[in-house]
Amino acid sequence: MTSPALLYERVEKFQQKFLIAGAIGLGLCAAGGFINPTQFFRSYLLAFIFWTGLALGCTAIVMLHHLTGGAWGFGIRRLLEAASRTFPLLAVLFLPLLFGLPRLYAWAQPETVAADPILQYKHFFLNKPFFLMRAALYFALWNLLAYLLSKWSAEQDAAGNAAVSRRFEALSGPGLIIYGFSVTFASIDWVMSLEPHWFSTLYGMMFMVSQVLLAMAFAIVIAMLLSDAPPISEAISPGQFHDLGNLLLAFTMLWAYLSFSQYLLVWAGNLQSEIPWYISRASGGWAAVAIFLIVFHFAVPFFLLLSRTVKRQMRSLAFVAGALIVMSLVDLFWLVTPAFHPQGPRVHWMDIVAPLGVGGIWMAAFLSQLKNRPLVPLHDPDFDLASFAAARLEGASGHGH
Repeated sequence: MTSPALLYERVEKFQQKFLIAGAIGLGLCAAGGFINPTQFFRSYLLAFIFWTGLALGCTAIVMLHHLTGGAWGFGIRRLLEAASRTFPLLAVLFLPLLFGLPRLYAWAQPETVAADPILQYKHFFLNKPFFLMRAALYFALWNLLAYLLSKWSAEQDAAGNAAVSRRFEALSGPGLIIYGFSVTFASIDWVMSLEPHWFSTLYGMMFMVSQVLLAMAFAIVIAMLLSDAPPISEAISPGQFHDLGNLLLAFTMLWAYLSFSQYLLVWAGNLQSEIPWYISRASGGWAAVAIFLIVFHFAVPFFLLLSRTVKRQMRSLAFVAGALIVMSLVDLFWLVTPAFHPQGPRVHWMDIVAPLGVGGIWMAAFLSQLKNRPLVPLHDPDFDLASFAAARLEGASGHGH
């Protein structure tokens, strides 16, 4: 078993490697941007939304755990909090997109707006100053939620004050409402407005569920990688991994339900303003991507996660979770890229390098935050490390739930 000191040393080494990989990836994309700036902004938007969605999903799960309680969240809470503290970095990473708005959005092109009555009608909302004001508000709210959650968590570690738990609950209810509204409007601003004639009332909810699914998958993978050393090895058991697997299954089913519901509503409505969005995504090469998502983002994970054996074996569960992380990026690609290439999929090399580059920088920031705090809650009144260690032994002997 690895000692805590060696574990932190391992985390630091990975942080350096991710930072170098991220710098190389973004450097290559910057070079590609001089040759093809339009493609750079399209690929960068995809990467930015993916990693921002991961941080948002982690923040949402933290608040969900504070509201509901349960043993499932204690082993991964510090991982989620570390991810939520990357919003300052994500705010900086948002800035390059400001230079590419006219290359991404029709509503940011004055000549296009002047010739389109629908864009003129929506101009009071879809305009650059208001777009930037809303983005600033989103990041202010997200940073505030993450700051309070982490600040009070540190206070709880230091003093073990039971009043902090009540503060967590008081914040998390309104916080989830803020999360819901802000993610809904951010998804409209950053993705739906790529095709400003189309709209869906389920769009924001789809992004929320996708983010939480991505975050849960990410937490499972990281927890597995750290589970060979204390304190994570003492704080998470096969029983907790089983619970996390059940939640991953639930979020996978909810993603499929909302995706199908939106399709069903658009199909049943058969409105000229709505059906072109699905026509482009359900024909040609995009239809193959849609089928690929149905099979590998829902059907295969669904049947695998029904297995108790898969959910109680860390590596098996982490493999399924890792596959869902990849499929989440494919899903986002299917949502975003047809706005630029409705005829069929066109994968540019920057579509691969940009997520890796932004991801390298984000992972370095995440690991930096992770190693600067205890890896498990120290004085949470609902968390008893000794009982968790006993639960791990019980799960290993086959008597867990």
